[in-house]
Amino acid sequence: MSVDTVTEPSSTAVVVVPETVVPVATDVTFRIRRYRPEYDQEPHWEDYTVALYPTDRVLTALEKIKSELDGSLTFRRSCGHGICGSDAMRINGRNRLACKTLVKDLDISKVITVEAIKGLPLEKDLVVDMEPFFAAYRQVLPFLIPEGHEPTKERIQSAEDRARFDDTTKCILCACCTTSCPVFWTDEAYFGPAAIVAAHRFIFDSRDAGSEARLEVLNEKEGVWRCRTTFNCTDACPRGIEVTKAIQEVKRALIFKRV
Repeated sequence: MSVDTVTEPSSTAVVVVPETVVPVATDVTFRIRRYRPEYDQEPHWEDYTVALYPTDRVLTALEKIKSELDGSLTFRRSCGHGICGSDAMRINGRNRLACKTLVKDLDISKVITVEAIKGLPLEKDLVVDMEPFFAAYRQVLPFLIPEGHEPTKERIQSAEDRARFDDTTKCILCACCTTSCPVFWTDEAYFGPAAIVAAHRFIFDSRDAGSEARLEVLNEKEGVWRCRTTFNCTDACPRGIEVTKAIQEVKRALIFKRV
């Protein structure tokens, strides 16, 4: 018995490689509120147009303007990755970090406005004096106050106890929340949301013994009771902290005298 073998003709597979889409830079116009105290009586607006890619950040645009168009433009920046909080500013009327705001998330068919955050003394262009902000921060004792003698081993804390204040540990002190608060704009004595968030982080820490002292500070007339629950602070936080919720928890701790 014989078996016939049929040989199929060989074929070469054709792999189709899609064309690489090359990003295209687009001209974007920024309207920046300038203030140079050595020349200007009042702040004024100036327009700059730069070519940007969709994935560029507003910080990239500012650096490009400074290096290519106007070296006198002044702003703060440090890490450039949303951790240091130094480049907080108002972009299209909202408090944001310039390093986290992508061009593709803005309407580039319109002029993009950039100005300094509100409520703090303006020093130059996009730079404000942060000392009043940090003065309020220092008043709430933003550090662990343990009780008893110095321990000989690590202070143990359960996962549940740690979770109690986890959200407020994310604060990077950028001042976005505080300078978005209408009360802070009109009352320079108000502590502001960031200071209350800093206090919350330690008030609800099971290892801390300074809660009573912090609550006493926040119980003053310019403390936690000045909050009007507008949620501006929560909306402005670049770290996603539930700032308004933290403030309400501090209020409840004062009302019911327990943490």
